[in-house]
Amino acid sequence: MEATTEHIPVLYQEALDLLRVQPGQVYVDATLGGAGHTRGILERGGRVIALDQDPEAVERAKALSHPNLLAYRANFRHLKEVLKEAGVEEVAGILADLGVSSFHLEDPRRGFSYQQEGPLDMRMGLEGPTAEEVVNTLPLEDLYRILRDLGEERQAYRIAKAIVEARRKARIRTTTELAEIVRRAVGFRAAGHPARKTFQALRIYVNDELNALEEFLRQAEEVLAPGGRLVVIAFHSLEDRIVKRFLRESRLKVLTKKPLTPSQEEMAKNPRARSAKLRAAEKEAA
Repeated sequence: MEATTEHIPVLYQEALDLLRVQPGQVYVDATLGGAGHTRGILERGGRVIALDQDPEAVERAKALSHPNLLAYRANFRHLKEVLKEAGVEEVAGILADLGVSSFHLEDPRRGFSYQQEGPLDMRMGLEGPTAEEVVNTLPLEDLYRILRDLGEERQAYRIAKAIVEARRKARIRTTTELAEIVRRAVGFRAAGHPARKTFQALRIYVNDELNALEEFLRQAEEVLAPGGRLVVIAFHSLEDRIVKRFLRESRLKVLTKKPLTPSQEEMAKNPRARSAKLRAAEKEAA
C-alpha cells in the first residue's frame, strides 16, 4: 500500500485547484489509479466516489479505509449507473486523469510496456480480448486501420504487414516479441521507441478508450450540479481532441482557454508528464 500513498499524479496541484474542493461536497475521481487525486480531495474535506475498471486499483483505495470514500470497480463510461447505485444525483466536481497509469506500465504482468517482457495483455479491466488475440487474429487491413487511426503511426501498413508475416511463423505472445517485430519493420527512431505508437494503438483498441471517453463526458455534463466543475487530463492528441470538441459543443463554461501543461520542473521529475494537457469547465446555473 506504500505505493498508493506516495503516488503523485501529473498536474496534481493544478487539477485540485481547478476542482475547487469544498468540505462536505461529493466529487468523482473517474480514474482512481493510484488514488493520488482521491487522497487530495479527501484531505481538503471532500467526499469521493471513485471509479476504476482495474480491480487492483479498487483494492488499493479500499486499503485507505476512509469514511468519505466509496470505490467502485467500473469503467467511467458507466458513471451514471455508479452514482445511482451510490444514491447520488448530482456532484460538485468530476476529475478524470486519462490514459495508462504508472502501475500498469511498471507491472510486466499487465503487458502495457514495450520495455519489459510480459504477456501481451493490455486490458485495464482484465475482461475481454487481449492484445495478443488482436495481433494474432485480426486481418491485415484491420490492424493497419488500428495503428493508423489510434496510434497515428505513419508506418502503420508496414508494421501491420510485419505482424501478419510474423504470426504465420509463430503466435506472437509477449510484449518484447511485438516490440522487436515493430523495430525490425521500421528501424530505430530519434524520438522515442519505435513501438510506442503501436502499443498505444493496441491499448486504446483493446480498452475501447475513445468511445468510453465520449460516453463519460456526456454523462459528466448531466450529473454536475450547477457550479460544479469538470477537470480532464489527456495524454495524447486523440483524447485531447475529443475533450476539446466536447467542451466547445457542451453547455459548460470553459475555464482553460488554453490547456494547462506541466512545468519544466515537473517534466524533469516525471518524463511521462511531458504530453499532459489539462482542460477544465464549469456548469453554470440554469
